[in-house]
Amino acid sequence: MDNLRPSSANNSALTPLTFLDRTAVVYGDSPSVIYRDTVFTWKQTHERCLRLASALSSLGISRNDVVSAIAPNIPAMYEMQFGVPMCGGVLNNINTRLDARTISVLLRHSDSKLVIVDILSVDLLKEAINLLPFSHKPPQIVVIEDPYEEAPNPSPPSSLTYEKLIEMGNPQFDWIRPKSEWDPMVLNYTSGTTSAPKGVVHCHRGIFLVTLDSLIDWSVPKQPVYLWTLPIFHANGWSFPWGVAAKGGTNVCLRRVEPAAVFAAIADFHVTHLCGAPVVLNMLANAPKKMTLRDPVHVLTAGAPPPAEVLRRTEELGFTVYHGYGLTETAGLVVSCAWKGQWNRLPATERARLKARQGVRTPVMTVVDIIDGATGRSVSRDGSTMGEIVLRGGCITLGYFKDDKATKEAIRNGWFYTGDVGVMHPDGYLEIKDRSKDVIISGGENISSIEVESVLYGHPAVNEAAVVARPDEFWGETPCAFVSLKEGVSSPPKEGEVIAWCREKMPHYMVPKTVVIKDELPKTSTGKIQKYVLRNLAKQMGSARTSRM
Repeated sequence: MDNLRPSSANNSALTPLTFLDRTAVVYGDSPSVIYRDTVFTWKQTHERCLRLASALSSLGISRNDVVSAIAPNIPAMYEMQFGVPMCGGVLNNINTRLDARTISVLLRHSDSKLVIVDILSVDLLKEAINLLPFSHKPPQIVVIEDPYEEAPNPSPPSSLTYEKLIEMGNPQFDWIRPKSEWDPMVLNYTSGTTSAPKGVVHCHRGIFLVTLDSLIDWSVPKQPVYLWTLPIFHANGWSFPWGVAAKGGTNVCLRRVEPAAVFAAIADFHVTHLCGAPVVLNMLANAPKKMTLRDPVHVLTAGAPPPAEVLRRTEELGFTVYHGYGLTETAGLVVSCAWKGQWNRLPATERARLKARQGVRTPVMTVVDIIDGATGRSVSRDGSTMGEIVLRGGCITLGYFKDDKATKEAIRNGWFYTGDVGVMHPDGYLEIKDRSKDVIISGGENISSIEVESVLYGHPAVNEAAVVARPDEFWGETPCAFVSLKEGVSSPPKEGEVIAWCREKMPHYMVPKTVVIKDELPKTSTGKIQKYVLRNLAKQMGSARTSRM
């Protein structure tokens, strides 16, 4: 068989963009995108994406040129996930919640040639462009107008709007396929919670693989009704813009994610699936006016380890929660808590505890392991020995744009090093215990801040919790908890009451020695609690000066 080799017939470049062509044929008359009173079919979405690709080409966007998108979950944002790479460009979704200075840094670093921006973010973009160096050529601007939003500064008649761009394009455009499946397709910037944002580059092949992987692992059926509660700008919506297209589903767009809007959309459009970080689940579970679902809604959560108590309360409403783990560098989820039928017979609290674990590798991920940093060997499967989570598989990033040093630090010895600390349980399921920077070492004992947070979420008055290290004269450092309280709590607990409650729930060495009650915890633009901000606050408090008992 040595004479058998790859050929043009069996070695065409893999890309998720081909999903759209097929779906336009199979599901052409089915609804593709719903946004308030606007409804498109898959035939129309296919045509609009081709028009977008054609128009961008006419504006001079060619292979490997970066096109940035600053928009919430509206139809134009969905179309850009296809239209930009269909002209050969590299799509760079920018978080709408970033400040002008950060956006300016990203535009400069990415060498963005053109920015397609939502009408409500135009002033932000202009401020960011004004911060660019004089030597840097500013990108072209295309404004997305929204008939349902009153713009503070309407676009001048002469400006190039998104719909004008669509009208310019050819609906029969022969879209530009990648020369190689390793060609870059998207450029995503990390949130910068622990360091400066890094530009993560993914190729067509990686996005293709992770999209199919996510559909298989989550068992997504044909024509799901998918509610966009996860920002598309967050790691390209964990690959589901292309996944929903592959399944001929319906994308229900939400400009703003609020409990009332989510519950209304579920009822009005018979939503079957949605994704969101644990903060979204917590928001729904603690909503003043929540509803019990008539039909189950499948929820995929990731982005931060979900507290078991939040999972339990969410499922009580009728949501079926799936839990996974991934990073910007994996383009989607590559570990999931694959559910075993026999676990359904367990009590609700035990089911939630098991579901809070990250789980096992997804079908397409090659290897997932936890290794000891000193020896480089796999840790014991005892559920307590901690090490760093490492990955190997086809959807791992190509590397960091313009940052060879960071690329070599993250990808070495045949592994991608995540920076997350976890344990491997005897049954082969892994569980994250912390980011490497968040492990608290108190008196020689390693304390997982996530474990302490999970207990705090069980307090009846606690809405959100984050635990960091505070300096201690005797122990070196001790747990310091920052919590916010639920709305309408009749008798807010004091610091000592929360500490006493924790002492009944966990080993004494893990109990927070300090509890700070705040109106709201600081968060990143993607909704993650900013622990580095809280760490700084804890340091500013000085030593806890605890006793030896």
